[in-house]
Amino acid sequence: MSKAIELRELDSDALQSRVKELDEELFRMRIKKSMGQLETSHQIRNARRELARIQTVLKEKAK
Repeated sequence: MSKAIELRELDSDALQSRVKELDEELFRMRIKKSMGQLETSHQIRNARRELARIQTVLKEKAK
């Protein structure tokens, strides 16, 4: 999990690629959860929070 301070140091392209990775990861985790194969459900929560942090930093950079 990254902190917002660390994310602000990255450029927009790196952040966009991380957003794409997290979207794919969340999709895979939701599929596993529906099949009952996801061992720790808190991973979904952590991924969603990191995705929100990245999107917030991207919006800050757009201003």
